[in-house]
Amino acid sequence: MSAVLQRYEALLAAGELRADPDQRQAIALLDRLAHEFQAERKPGLWSRLTGKAAPKPRGIYMWGGVGRGKSMLMDLAFETIEVIPKRRVHFHEFMLEVHERLRAERAKESGDPIPPVARNIAAEARLLAFDEMVINNSADAMILSRLFSQLLDIGVTVLITSNRPPGDLYLGGLNRELFLPFIELVNRELDVVPLNGPTDYRLERLGGMPTWYVPNGPEATRALSQAFFRLTDYAVENRDRVPSEDIPVQGGRTLHVPKSLKGVAVFSFKRLCGEPRGAPDYLAIARRYHTVILVGIPKLGPENRNEAARFVTLIDALYEHKVKLLASADAVPAELYPEGHGAFEFQRTVSRLMEMQSEAYLASGHGAD
Repeated sequence: MSAVLQRYEALLAAGELRADPDQRQAIALLDRLAHEFQAERKPGLWSRLTGKAAPKPRGIYMWGGVGRGKSMLMDLAFETIEVIPKRRVHFHEFMLEVHERLRAERAKESGDPIPPVARNIAAEARLLAFDEMVINNSADAMILSRLFSQLLDIGVTVLITSNRPPGDLYLGGLNRELFLPFIELVNRELDVVPLNGPTDYRLERLGGMPTWYVPNGPEATRALSQAFFRLTDYAVENRDRVPSEDIPVQGGRTLHVPKSLKGVAVFSFKRLCGEPRGAPDYLAIARRYHTVILVGIPKLGPENRNEAARFVTLIDALYEHKVKLLASADAVPAELYPEGHGAFEFQRTVSRLMEMQSEAYLASGHGAD
């Protein structure tokens, strides 16, 4: 039994997870992957025990609805599989990086830029774990098949999570026929496993808790803090050591996220909407996180119209990417921008804020159409 399987069995025994046939199928594949990497490290021992050459570790593509444990299983495997070097990265962040690398290679005018980019990525990660693969634009679709084909040929093993099965990626996209070789590559070279079991662990962890707290103050802050620890399984006693991170923003900038863990980000309204920011910042957040906790939303009006405009842009980005929003505010959405110039236009944001509290919205997958 590998460390992957041991950790999973411990979570079941502790009641953190429930028995789930889909998860059991996925964990069996991850256990197999762990053993294959072990065999790769000790090929002589493996051949003596089995009479066969050590197998090449075969990648895995896990897909399914929100909250079914895809990222949790990926993290469990990534933390326990013994291979160096390895890297876990959000898929959107990876593609931004790939496009930057391609631009640098094209500037050298030394031929096809994809092979050297693939070689550089392979040198940095023998195991490459991608969370939340989703294809939103033709630029990504155009290069994925060639890039991943070369990564696999070089010997990189990929581990992928997505809300969609391979055949539904980039569905309806421009020039989708150019993307079909990537779908064929995934189905041929990776083990594809669905995770659509009966338990939505993310919703269950919210446990029917409100998502909008009024008014701002210690009680609301305490409730949002509890929600953060429930969503991330982070030990409350480590509340002073919650990790932060800097995420890339289109244009070469980065955005500091004060608290960032397992797809959940925490911001103050002042930091996110009180400072000069634009759509690229909010899109970077929406693509990176499945849940955003926003603290300290004030009443809005003409006197703070810049902050209100940024808030509208933020909500649009979160809504379009089906990001869950937990917030504390000085008023319920319908009373957040009660009067004055801009109040009428703000009603669209009120409508979205109300829908974002609905059970149907909370059950939707991150990035889902």
